[in-house]
Amino acid sequence: MKDIDLNNLDFSNIAAWPTAIKIALIAIVCIAAAVGGYFLDVKGQREKLANAEKQEINLKQEFETKQAKAVNLDAYKQQLKEIEESFGAMLRQLPSKTEVEGLLVDISQTGLASGIEFQLFKPQGERFIEFYAELPISMKMTGSYHEFGTFVSGVASLPRIVTLHDISITDDKKGLLIMEVTAKTYRYLDEAELAQQKKEETKGKKKKKR
Repeated sequence: MKDIDLNNLDFSNIAAWPTAIKIALIAIVCIAAAVGGYFLDVKGQREKLANAEKQEINLKQEFETKQAKAVNLDAYKQQLKEIEESFGAMLRQLPSKTEVEGLLVDISQTGLASGIEFQLFKPQGERFIEFYAELPISMKMTGSYHEFGTFVSGVASLPRIVTLHDISITDDKKGLLIMEVTAKTYRYLDEAELAQQKKEETKGKKKKKR
């Protein structure tokens, strides 16, 4: 085959080009068309297919989750009923507003019955938390380890919920011990207090938005 000088090709008369050049040109055009078709169509279709496959996996997982919930619906209902009953029992352990004063007397009497001596018994301000109020009581007392243990056991045996926090015991250098502790008792909020709390929460949210 003779060497072909590409610089002498007449682009206005392609028909006169040598057959080998025309075949090569057709091959180049076909390859370019195939590559262009891939990027313009096939690649896009593959991306759509990949997205569809991901969506199919997500839908299957969602279906399986919902199916599992549907199968266990009765069990969930029973569990919810048990939780509500347990919550109701706990709620009944919270005194009402009028019963808190009597509960404070019970705590004080429990301490005296244990043999300890109060140096401080000071209820603090109430703090509202959702459906209940928390009432901290700062206490400072003197006694022995045994008396302190009897007091703590007695508080735990009260019919109402009382928790002890920040317990500190030191020696008073006179053969006795000093215990400082914060007792917390709780009461449920009445309807008027709940309504007021919701009103304040709504005001707080509006202020944040501003």
